[in-house]
Amino acid sequence: MPSLKSLRLRITSVKSTQKITKAMKMVAAAKLRRAQAQAEAARPYATRMERMIGSLANSVRGLPGAPRLLAGTGKEEVHLLVAVTADRGLCGGFNTAINRATRNKARALIAAGKTVKILTVGRKGRDFLRREHGRLLVGHVDFVGKKVIGFADAEAIATQIADMLGKAEFDVCTLIYNRFKSVISQIVTEQQLVPMTVAEEGAEAKAATAAAATGPRATYEYEPSEEQILAQLLPRNLSVQIYRALLESAAGEQGARMSAMDSATRNAGEMIGKLTLTYNRTRQAMITKELIEIISGAEAV
Repeated sequence: MPSLKSLRLRITSVKSTQKITKAMKMVAAAKLRRAQAQAEAARPYATRMERMIGSLANSVRGLPGAPRLLAGTGKEEVHLLVAVTADRGLCGGFNTAINRATRNKARALIAAGKTVKILTVGRKGRDFLRREHGRLLVGHVDFVGKKVIGFADAEAIATQIADMLGKAEFDVCTLIYNRFKSVISQIVTEQQLVPMTVAEEGAEAKAATAAAATGPRATYEYEPSEEQILAQLLPRNLSVQIYRALLESAAGEQGARMSAMDSATRNAGEMIGKLTLTYNRTRQAMITKELIEIISGAEAV
């Protein structure tokens, strides 16, 4: 049976931990509101830009001089996986989901005879993936000490990817990140960046497209040419898609941390209750034992 002193120390320790987890939950909740607002504001712009470039690219996709960001290298031998994780932990299974998805995709590609390269965004992804796939890591980006992720950060990553594509270091680039859905739900998303593909439309978007198809269709004329427009917009679209992924990941991280700290706070409360009950029972048993010893001694005299 543990002593009263050890029980008191453990109760004090758990109470201190509970204060920390409760404070972290409140901080995550405050950061979540801003991160969620940024992610939701970026979605329509990124989605519409992707659709616009996809419709514009149809006319030049099959041409010999099509931009590499649009058509790729024409091969599918070397795959670059961009894994977006957090720089910090204590956010439940947020980082684990991305690391597991990246690891499984890398294994599947290697089993298919493909060459895999991995670019990690966030320290947790690098620390996890280098244990098994350290030789596949070709770059790393993190935002340690940075309070707000800006568009310039996404542009730097997009420039690095574009430079690697220009040097023919990969054929296909896939972005893997957590898309924010709610505080308790983040969806692991794989988005192919190179060659560019347009995401599948949802039910509402499909209905709107079908309704628009029944009416008169507009004819567009581009000035300058489609090739010149794409040469300017494709690098920008790459930055926009990466920026959206960073914002979605940031919102998902705060939501996952808020949920994890809430569970930790409640678990600490339950543990304090059990320890207090054990402490009271132990204290009562010791008092009863002392009374029995006193009474027995008095009767003996």
